[in-house]
Amino acid sequence: MNNLPAWLADAVFYEIYPQSFQDSNGDGIGDINGMIARLDYIKELGCNAVWVNPWYDSPFGDAGYDVRDYKKIAPRYGTNEDAKRFFDEAHRRGMHVLIDLVPGHTAIDHEWFKTSMRADKNEYSDRYIWTNSIWEGGGEYATLRGISDRDGCAVVNFFSHQPALNYGYAHPDRPWKISSDSPAALSTREAMKDVMRFWLDLGADGFRVDMAASLIKEDDIGHPANIRLWQDFRTFLEKEYPQCAMVSEWGVPKESIAGGFHMDFMLHFGPPAYKSLFRSEYPFFSKEGKGDIFAFLDTYSADLAATERKGLICIPSGNHDMSRLACGRDMRDLKICFAFLLTMPGAPFLYYGDEIGMRWLEGLTSVEGGYDRTGSRSPMQWEKRTGFGFTSSAKPYIPFDKSADAPTVEEQAKDENSLLNAVKTLLAVRKTHKALQSFGEFKPLYAEKGKYPFVYGRMAEGERIVVALNPADKAVEVPFLLNGKILWNVGEAPKGNKMAPCSAAVILK
Repeated sequence: MNNLPAWLADAVFYEIYPQSFQDSNGDGIGDINGMIARLDYIKELGCNAVWVNPWYDSPFGDAGYDVRDYKKIAPRYGTNEDAKRFFDEAHRRGMHVLIDLVPGHTAIDHEWFKTSMRADKNEYSDRYIWTNSIWEGGGEYATLRGISDRDGCAVVNFFSHQPALNYGYAHPDRPWKISSDSPAALSTREAMKDVMRFWLDLGADGFRVDMAASLIKEDDIGHPANIRLWQDFRTFLEKEYPQCAMVSEWGVPKESIAGGFHMDFMLHFGPPAYKSLFRSEYPFFSKEGKGDIFAFLDTYSADLAATERKGLICIPSGNHDMSRLACGRDMRDLKICFAFLLTMPGAPFLYYGDEIGMRWLEGLTSVEGGYDRTGSRSPMQWEKRTGFGFTSSAKPYIPFDKSADAPTVEEQAKDENSLLNAVKTLLAVRKTHKALQSFGEFKPLYAEKGKYPFVYGRMAEGERIVVALNPADKAVEVPFLLNGKILWNVGEAPKGNKMAPCSAAVILK
């Protein structure tokens, strides 16, 4: 079971985007002291774990995923002492903390890369991927050219200011492509293990790993070389930090969990299963009723079978890289989405603001490399006043939602029928019923291609719960009775074998 930490059995995560969550000093950018001030809110919501996006020192060309110093908190967020206090305050509340690990690349002004650019041979010459000549490109990978006296081009990961760290190639076919078990590639691994030690010793409970399947380049189908690399990391963690929890940005759970991760996300890239739920042309969770649950279920069922009891498959509400869940949906629609997200197996991940239906803001000028993603990164909306309770600054680093009906925590907390209170109730139900937690058995009870509703059972320790979901704006039927004690519902409750339009129910049998 990859030495699965026991706390993951009922874990519910909240993703904190540091720069957008809570500003405590009035500079228009969120910070660690602001995050600490809002821990009670996260706990009261029903989440017992957080994932913090990168908070390292950075030039912020890619919102902090361009790391300048792995062992230093970005000054705009605070200090390493503030980070330690954040860990301590979370732990005092019975919460766990994962931080983002970015092992695939750094910023161009990281000391490793600046040293690697030198023409003389040094200990960092092979820490990054360099071709042998300025005239030789990086094959399928983009490169930086003519940036120093060193002859050669440096391979980058997507953005030009993010040179790729060198973990080697699965099948080296050029002199400059080193093998993944060469001394230089192993040195890069050891450097990243040292980074992990630093944060685990400071108080982190684990990591969400960025681009986890991409470290060893030109891998075969199924990523066998990267799986072996992460098995090496798993061996290190089992020996030194056995309670370290690991979740991957991989998107193929049968591969990542084989590599030693405890959890993997279903994501908007890779197999279309996740997108088919919320973000495709005809998503299943839409009033139109044109979706197909099997676009999700076929992939999910295979992944669940491949990872059974070895790890968790996480279905997030969203994240900093995709459009908001609220796109094209009203509050009732969102309640139905959350009925699904919070009653499926695995550990749920809530992206900050999704619990109040924060919107994706169209047409924003890119901020910190966000481009179209910038619209999902606007500051948290706490109160209906200037600065939304996020900041006292007149100019937050990303503009707010300017809509008159922009949702806020304060307003929704007072409304018993709000989305926020629906999420709280669903999480309270999940907490009190093991059948709904990470390892409860999952069984589809009604799923027909191109049809609605979707009904499934969750079972554990003799308890059986049925979840019935009808996002479509039409009445539907199933070939059995939807009876029992209703633990939670939205829209009209099921009657016999019938479900009302735009409704959902969680039923104890």
